[in-house]
Amino acid sequence: MASSIWPHGAKVAISFTMDNLGEAQDVNKGQWPADEPVGQHFSVTSNLPRMLNLLEQHGVRATFFAEAWSLSVYPHAVSELRRGGHEVAWHGFQHEPWAGMSKEDEEDNFRKSFQAAEEALVQYDGFRPPGGKVNERTWELLRRYGARYISPLGRFGVENGVVVLPFEWECVDAFYYMEKFSGIRREHGQHDDVLKPADFKDYLLAKIDDALQAGGFLSILFHPFLQTNEERFGVLEEVLKRISGDPEIWLAPCNEVSAWVLENQDALAA
Repeated sequence: MASSIWPHGAKVAISFTMDNLGEAQDVNKGQWPADEPVGQHFSVTSNLPRMLNLLEQHGVRATFFAEAWSLSVYPHAVSELRRGGHEVAWHGFQHEPWAGMSKEDEEDNFRKSFQAAEEALVQYDGFRPPGGKVNERTWELLRRYGARYISPLGRFGVENGVVVLPFEWECVDAFYYMEKFSGIRREHGQHDDVLKPADFKDYLLAKIDDALQAGGFLSILFHPFLQTNEERFGVLEEVLKRISGDPEIWLAPCNEVSAWVLENQDALAA
């Protein structure tokens, strides 16, 4: 890919993204204590404000893929995200595994999620499917509901009229930090055990350098609930320092990247 397809002569477009707003997934799985009220998850009350402060310090506007269920549970967090110039995008209703979902369940998830977004005055431009994969009918539903882009595992481009802004597992903090990702780590040539924050940092910094050489698009993904110690927050801050202020990087939320792609498809195809 040519090195000058992005705005201002940038060599690469990078979107800093975050996933999972609060306890939506735990509630969906029946793992949230029945006697514990919702709306007080540490990742939102403690970690997210600190992450937003770091983003503001480094001038980074992010995309937060939030579960639609959480929009009414955490209206203040949604307001803070929007006040900071960040995009609020869609991550399922309660983080339901997407690939293999029945037709009825998928259509219902779209319906109730976009209704929740409308009630919260949130415009969903894009979707990151929990698990990273979609069903064939997902494309038509995205077009029907007016979504311009999707952020799955896969290849960058435009498919079925929808912009694809992919992520890869090695650029996700969960790949390094979560025990349940052992199988995915094995598939990518790593051992079963969780890895160190330094491993994540080293990979991301090298990947950013590689992306500057290759061009294209890169998505970086952090989860607020996984920033549980100073070493992990240190990785976050170092990555933000690296991607901010570099004239060769167009750093933008996914909705802005997708809008540019749709308006410049001829340049991308050249």
